[in-house]
Amino acid sequence: MDIQEFRRQAHELVDWMANYLENVREFPVKSQSQPGEILEKLPESPPDNPEKFEKVFADFEQIILPGITHWQHPSFFAYFPANSSPPSLLGEMLTSTLAAQCMSWQTSPAAAELEECVTNWLKQMLDLPELLTGVIQDTASTATLSALLTARETRTGFLINEKGFDGKESFTIYCSEETHSSIEKDVKIAGFGKNSLRKIAVDNNYAMIPDNLEQALEYDKKAGYNPLCVVATIGTTGSTAVDPLRKIGEICHEHSLWLHVDAAFSGTALILPEMRWMSDGMEYADSFVFNPHKWMLTNFDCSAYFVRDQKALVQTFEILPEYLKTGEKKPVKNYRDWGIQLGRRFRALKLWFVIRNYGLEGLRAIVRGHIELAQSLSQIIETEPDFELLAPVPVSLVCFRFHPPTVNDETELNQLNETLLDRINKTGKLFLTHTKLSGKYTLRMSIAQTQVTANDVNAAWETIRETARAL
Repeated sequence: MDIQEFRRQAHELVDWMANYLENVREFPVKSQSQPGEILEKLPESPPDNPEKFEKVFADFEQIILPGITHWQHPSFFAYFPANSSPPSLLGEMLTSTLAAQCMSWQTSPAAAELEECVTNWLKQMLDLPELLTGVIQDTASTATLSALLTARETRTGFLINEKGFDGKESFTIYCSEETHSSIEKDVKIAGFGKNSLRKIAVDNNYAMIPDNLEQALEYDKKAGYNPLCVVATIGTTGSTAVDPLRKIGEICHEHSLWLHVDAAFSGTALILPEMRWMSDGMEYADSFVFNPHKWMLTNFDCSAYFVRDQKALVQTFEILPEYLKTGEKKPVKNYRDWGIQLGRRFRALKLWFVIRNYGLEGLRAIVRGHIELAQSLSQIIETEPDFELLAPVPVSLVCFRFHPPTVNDETELNQLNETLLDRINKTGKLFLTHTKLSGKYTLRMSIAQTQVTANDVNAAWETIRETARAL
């Protein structure tokens, strides 16, 4: 493809992209494809000869597009938001065009310095403690792994990086029963072993119980274990429960433990002054992560990770072979040393575009609007005789179930709601997912898509109610 062909196809592709964003409501939210259906339509071997772009794009529309679940659909209420926006897409297009590998300051000074600028902006926007310093990672899973590794090396004087585990460390890590599954995965990857993870009981609001954390720490110390780190969550994946950060922080301070705060989804809500009750006690945090690629209109991937001791972070990850040595005379930030990846994308650019295009007040208006939609829906559910809320609604996730007055057996209720979820999703009108809270099969409605409106939420609720009552 020469540059003139590229220019022509790119213009047409941008028109297609704009049409997609404008007409995304016309697609079924969840792909209706069956397992293996897409693969059967794809050739088993790559082409020997070049194929025209028109043919490739036609196959995209006819084969690939029907197999896409449309996360940017206003009636996508599943999992968690992964919302995007036009300025983010334009920034991503420039990032792809520049194709810079931003591993160090020298490889693209603007990328490094814009990342420093944007993470400082985020710190101000969320009112984070001044002592925290930011870096952009790919996902919260990677950021949490970075936190665990830094906690490990700080505790051992960076000896495990040098010599490896000697089998005598007996580290333990603590989180709530509702903490995201990535914590357990990171514990395994970091070499602690899943048996070192202690899952602390939660209260009726599904938040960690500090007294139980204290008891677990005391028990483990007496048993010869070496408590290392506590992961507190602002907005659990299951129900967006908020762990009591201040009480947990005080316990961590007393026991000299690393406190990592996971706010992957709900952290964006901290741009609202009225939501900062969730971060009360953040001054105790050694590290903090939230994902602009979830709720800050910045397309995947873009995770903002903040750490109190940046020197410890860099010492954990830095490695300097001859080919990476540079000759800058002034101190610079080589972000390859701030996390797991050596190769790094220019993620700060799209986030910069978003923040400047919407402004802080514009972003606040969108996030506040999503929270208001969720609150309104929760109030409607509370008035329905055959539905019930199953968790508080601190941000934009509503957890509920269908509960006809004549059905009280929990097993039957679970099966009823599982059937209901399947029928709702098969309509193609909306997409929900589930969790289990206190053993109850729970429908989750996450209201945070960029284009979602009250009409979308009301239409979704009408579909849910009609489908439920037809069972």
